[in-house]
Amino acid sequence: MLEIKRLSVEDARILMEEAVKASQAINVPMCIAITDESGNLIAFERMDGGKIASISIAIDKAFTSATARRATHIYNENCVPGKPSYGIHNTNGGRFCIVGGGLPVTADGVVVGGIGISSGTAAEDQTVGEMALEQFYKRTGYRP
Repeated sequence: MLEIKRLSVEDARILMEEAVKASQAINVPMCIAITDESGNLIAFERMDGGKIASISIAIDKAFTSATARRATHIYNENCVPGKPSYGIHNTNGGRFCIVGGGLPVTADGVVVGGIGISSGTAAEDQTVGEMALEQFYKRTGYRP
């Protein structure tokens, strides 16, 4: 029998609050998605001004980071011809996202969910995700 750790709705709310604050700090309205460890959506918000096209991108970034257990920017670096992950972006019905801004959420070294940020540049999206996670860990006491 397996015991599975996953984000609670309250955890997702805290992550969302911190992602919104981080987005406001860099003055870029974002689409923010939070999933459980299986990539299923727990929470989503499109801030006023967040790009409509970024809705599905944020969700796919969260899905990818949770299910692949790695940040999406890592796959971007390795998804070019001749590299080990080339073509991976075509898997999972095209949901596997290799653009920066998707980060796994961990608790004591176990992936419990994913956060996906989209509407800025890949670097801005990643920065917002990292800022949100940093504050999430401070507020909850979880250790990455």
